Amino acid sequence: MMNVTPKALEEAKFESSQVAQTDSKSFTGEVNHVTHGETRRGLNSRHIQFLALGGCIGTGLFVGSGATLSLVGPAPLLMSYIAMSSVVWAIMNVLGEMSTYLPVQGVSVPYFVNRFTEPSLAFAVGYNYWYSFSMLMATEVTAATLIIEYWQTDVPIAAWITIVLVVILFLNIIAVSLFGEAEFWFASIKIIAIIGLIILGVVLFFGGGPNHDRLGFRYWVHPGAFKPYLVGGDTDRFLAFWTAFIRSGFSFIFSPELITTAAGEATSPRRNIPKATKRFIYRLFAFYILGSLVVGVTVAYDDRDLLSGIENGGQGAGASPFVIGIQNAGIQGLNHVINAAILTSAWSSGNSWLFAGSRTLYSLACTGQAPRIFAICNRKGIPYVAVLFTFAIGCLSYLNVSNSGANVFYWFTNITTVGGFISWIVILVSYLRFRSALKFHGLLHTLPFKTPLQPYATYYALFIVSLLALTNGYAVFFPGKFTASSFLVSYVLFAVFLGLYLGHKLWFRTPWMTKVSEVDVISGKEEIDRMCEHDEERKPRNWVERFWFWLV
Repeated sequence: MMNVTPKALEEAKFESSQVAQTDSKSFTGEVNHVTHGETRRGLNSRHIQFLALGGCIGTGLFVGSGATLSLVGPAPLLMSYIAMSSVVWAIMNVLGEMSTYLPVQGVSVPYFVNRFTEPSLAFAVGYNYWYSFSMLMATEVTAATLIIEYWQTDVPIAAWITIVLVVILFLNIIAVSLFGEAEFWFASIKIIAIIGLIILGVVLFFGGGPNHDRLGFRYWVHPGAFKPYLVGGDTDRFLAFWTAFIRSGFSFIFSPELITTAAGEATSPRRNIPKATKRFIYRLFAFYILGSLVVGVTVAYDDRDLLSGIENGGQGAGASPFVIGIQNAGIQGLNHVINAAILTSAWSSGNSWLFAGSRTLYSLACTGQAPRIFAICNRKGIPYVAVLFTFAIGCLSYLNVSNSGANVFYWFTNITTVGGFISWIVILVSYLRFRSALKFHGLLHTLPFKTPLQPYATYYALFIVSLLALTNGYAVFFPGKFTASSFLVSYVLFAVFLGLYLGHKLWFRTPWMTKVSEVDVISGKEEIDRMCEHDEERKPRNWVERFWFWLV
């Protein structure tokens, strides 16, 4: 919003029973109101908890960790997950604060960017999100079909792609409560599988497998904790860590945003969003950090099966270090169980990315930065046009039916990590603007949810993510490493993002940045305060309820 006066802020208050929308001819971020349907608050506490935790756990952890292990060794893999978890913790916290303060219907990261910075930046980041979510859905669909191929079926890959896509569309198009329920059970399976694998790793570490071979840290000694990478010496080890740090981004990327995406359709948002935010990080720390430690303990970075699986595509269960560790330990049958869990993981993540992509497009339409048709909802509160359009982009997964198409698809999906880094930078800048505006209006003390170490944690994350984004393709500049495709994968999205930003700004003549004194931190808050005024959590009566309340 530009040139907003206190009177205009009051007049522009977001009505929770309406969807904000502007005429499709003036996509400047200015908000009007129409009555063409709205989303419903159908996601309860356990849905939000497990969407935040399980929705982001896809093939990045189960399979992608094997590729990083084979490239740089177990020590950089573990260190990178620890370092990236600290960054994700900071990003999750700032999104939790903003989403708890304003969990309005149609909320998304671009919505916050539009309110707290400027429309052009919101426009650019909004379409960056929508593209990335759509491609991540297609990536997980492809991964699911390759995982099914582990069982060497005679069914064509196109048929498996169709089955996976149809199920994902069904879960997203019927009702948000059905989506939430499916994600709850999908995420439960993933969490149980990860916990089981961590326990198995401890058992194998101490020699409790069928062959009673005590692994310990054997593979950290031979072939070693660090694999030689690029230059040799101490610099080599740092570059190995930094490469793993960048690559770990794919496992975490866009995961904090799922909380904000779900906030507008969450019941009791002032209670459930802080709960999910606070619990997200220690669960993520446990699963990712302990999971990566198990990978480094049970599989050597030069394992022939690991290298063979990566050379043959690197996305199916044959490339999963967890499956390879089980096979090496001589445990019969368990590899098929884990393969099924990885399949569920990919399916679940694809489901979450379609939800996130469609709600991002819906939010863009609500703020007038996408055609109004994408804000239309059915009687169940589903923005079905946005769902169908995002789903159509996900059908690019059919490119994998042919070898030449698979190369194009690989190029498309690999730039999503860079898009995630750019989006995180914008989130952190938006939070600093949000905090400055609250402080200017004397409202900082009214934050219903405050996270630790602010704003210093935000400065830390902003610095690290900026470095990661700028150096994500550094290896192409080493002698003999440069290729045009590698350079474009690493940096083309910067040009695309800048083009979207400057194109919108020049077309609509928007200001470079809304003044802090004019940033809107008022609209919609009064309605949310009233909605959540009597929203109190029932206290548990016994130990069974205490455990359940802690879990969900």
